[in-house]
Amino acid sequence: MDAGLSPTAPSRSAGISPDAASARMGAPPSGASPAAWRDGFLGMLIFSGSLPATRLAVEDLPPLFLTSARAVAAALLGGALLLLTRAGRPERKDLPALAVTALGVVVGFPLLTALALQRVSSAHGVVFIGLLPLATALFATLRGGERPKPAFWLFSGLGAATVAGFALSQGGSGSLEGDLLMLAAVLLCGLGYAEGAKLSRRLGGWRAISWALVLSAPPMLVLALLSLPESWAGIGTPAWLGFGYVSVFSMLIGFIFWYRGLAAGGVARVGQLQLLQPFFGLALAGLLLGEPTPWGMFASAGVVALCVALSKRFA
Repeated sequence: MDAGLSPTAPSRSAGISPDAASARMGAPPSGASPAAWRDGFLGMLIFSGSLPATRLAVEDLPPLFLTSARAVAAALLGGALLLLTRAGRPERKDLPALAVTALGVVVGFPLLTALALQRVSSAHGVVFIGLLPLATALFATLRGGERPKPAFWLFSGLGAATVAGFALSQGGSGSLEGDLLMLAAVLLCGLGYAEGAKLSRRLGGWRAISWALVLSAPPMLVLALLSLPESWAGIGTPAWLGFGYVSVFSMLIGFIFWYRGLAAGGVARVGQLQLLQPFFGLALAGLLLGEPTPWGMFASAGVVALCVALSKRFA
């Protein structure tokens, strides 16, 4: 796990790099190690399956039930981890950050994407993930004290404009309501990523997401009970498989790697890996769901990936 990010570990110990010490003290690191890129990549890879899995789940499950029940299931797993490892409770000063993290990645992003995917395909929705690096970097600047160079914002802005242009080019085949829901989801997710990564420098990645899940479990349980499906008989195996994936992988395991990578390597810097997500997400949507993936969608994702890959050099 992230025992090395224990909030009580002294930063002056022998053999600890300046970046590791600054991460433990809550300060943004000055560079990203290979381990940070590895953890970030694994987290991104796991998240790539979230939208196709959500698309499968909302075919038979109500979006509100899916959002709340997946959070409760993940909270049970996260709570078990905390009990088994006898992890200490977060300090009072950590509670606001945990609340913001929960709002962004436990409630906001899952709910809004579930609603959006009733109106647009997962292949269409996954391209909006191209906006996540810009949103994450924005909140890393506002909330985390990171200061990317001006060229970073230039390339990130170009990538975001490419995504917006693609969405507008869909015309009548797209859904304005679905696109707005996806945009709102991206903003909340970027906030949750930045806040959770900052918190992970004190608590560790797995503790941060586990406590965010546990603290959000009571209201999520109430929502799950209030939004139960009218009938369980019509819920097919694909929907349950999608529910299982987003509960275990998207809500918990992915965040263990993702927050650890962001905390160790910098939110704006490692966050640029999200631009690979559309490629993997589009491929999964085509392979698993048989959804059409127009060449324009791949071209847009490619341009965005190029822009943010360049911006990574100036983070």
